[in-house]
Amino acid sequence: MPALPSSLRVFQRDWLSSNNVLCLGEAPALIDTGHVKHADDTVRLVREALDGQALIDIAHTHLHSDHCGGTGALQQAWPDARTWVPEPSLAHVLAWDEDALTFGTTTQRCARFTAQHALVPGQSVRLGALDWQLHAAPGHDALAVLLFQPEHGVLISGDAMWEHGVGIIFPHIDGSDGFAPFTDTLALIEQLDPDLVIPGHGAPFGRQGGAIRAALAQARARIAQFHDHPAQHALYAAKVMIKYQLLDVETMRHADFQAWLDSSPILHQLHGQHRPDLTWTAWLALILAPLFGKGVLRRDDTHVHNGV
Repeated sequence: MPALPSSLRVFQRDWLSSNNVLCLGEAPALIDTGHVKHADDTVRLVREALDGQALIDIAHTHLHSDHCGGTGALQQAWPDARTWVPEPSLAHVLAWDEDALTFGTTTQRCARFTAQHALVPGQSVRLGALDWQLHAAPGHDALAVLLFQPEHGVLISGDAMWEHGVGIIFPHIDGSDGFAPFTDTLALIEQLDPDLVIPGHGAPFGRQGGAIRAALAQARARIAQFHDHPAQHALYAAKVMIKYQLLDVETMRHADFQAWLDSSPILHQLHGQHRPDLTWTAWLALILAPLFGKGVLRRDDTHVHNGV
């Protein structure tokens, strides 16, 4: 891992929980809180690292369930902590509008939490010992923000950029936008010219060996491919959404798995974007065959299980 400023710690999680970034100082802060399934572990990691200090701030790059699922547990552990969310999301959190927060359409779990403060692009916020610039980062999520620390050259990218691959472009699925905003966000990252990127998933990476340059090139190529062949994005998204469900629940009875597939609004949207010429049953068979064939999912006589 590239060297981090001494006031930052990264808790690298998995592909169900996002990474958590702990900003140390007189007023410690945590950026992104992982999935609700791992909320107790998130609280434990933060408590151990703070060693008796109180958590003062909780902030989020965006409000997908793998980035804010631990927030409620953190608020219970530190009731006086201030919670920050991207500005357009604040009203959705206060009303707890699960459709606007995407939990309803994606059928994902997230423990309820509240928020008091907005992260406004163009402004800055002090988290821990450092001041962070806020930048809009539409693409994967229309309301997401980047946090950039110019003195140390550290970028907290959320799911706007990973070292390898790109996340689902949800605004394309719901029809609110296309792929261009993701490309614009990549251009912004290139303009910021960070020395170190802390992504939402995977290890931090930096300039060494051209990792940031390579990540930008790979992401641009992937988005260009999706732009030219949008059905490929729908196929990719469908597989990711199904895998995400099994990462969460780990195992489901066959009937429960089928009922979940049939009731998932986003999968029905993706069916229409990928292969509307196929029946629902035929499309699901097409999507599931490689997941089972490659061991991504497993099934026995009674259950479907998360695989490798």
